Amino acid sequence: MSNYLTAAELSERIKFNPKYISQVLRDTVFIEGTHYVRPFGGRKILYLWDAVEAEILKPETRDEGGELIPMARGGVCHG
Repeated sequence: MSNYLTAAELSERIKFNPKYISQVLRDTVFIEGTHYVRPFGGRKILYLWDAVEAEILKPETRDEGGELIPMARGGVCHG
């Protein structure tokens, strides 16, 4: 199993549409340098399977009494 995956290959593993991965999850859930890289500074994006899997398995934590403020691109602000 390869550790570097394209959006199409990642979509087969996590059962999300490749377009959804590229347009919604990238830069909201998946962070450049942590979950994906652009090899040689190019346009191609490769997702790091170990980091993506760790993000999927990470338990959701919320601050007790803390407010979650929804952001325009689908993220939340813990404010």
